[in-house]
Amino acid sequence: MGTWYSTQEWTEVVQRAPLVSIDLIITNAQEEVLVGWRNNRPAQHYWFVPGGVVRKGETLQKAFERVVFDELGESIQVRGKDLFDGVYEHHYTDNFAGVEGLGTHYVVLAHRLNSAKHLPVFSSLATLPKAQHSNYLWMSVDALLLDPQVHPNTKAYFQE
Repeated sequence: MGTWYSTQEWTEVVQRAPLVSIDLIITNAQEEVLVGWRNNRPAQHYWFVPGGVVRKGETLQKAFERVVFDELGESIQVRGKDLFDGVYEHHYTDNFAGVEGLGTHYVVLAHRLNSAKHLPVFSSLATLPKAQHSNYLWMSVDALLLDPQVHPNTKAYFQE
């Protein structure tokens, strides 16, 4: 399952090292992108693609499967490396705990999924988990790029 940490331990990790995460760039049949309104720091109060950190001891495949399940409430039967889109970096001036002066650095392994092809039982935005995102939308890429409430790190997935 992978190791998880106390708040103090995780703060020390954020202070000392970059975090490795998996982001899920999910499109529907209309080529719209799934974004969620972030509840938590960093990127709080922005639209952002679903994602999560890789835990110590997890293989990348297990981390991919867990992130899909945690963020979408659904199991996936595909190899993450088959959907791999690239490596990105995200830098934030804040952190999950709100510790003043402590930024967060992510090395992000982005994956592109199609809801119909890769998540066949995905049915409704209303059924998605609310732990990380309080609301979800499908947005066209054009709208996403123009919306000031979409986080720049999400926009980066669609810019050259």
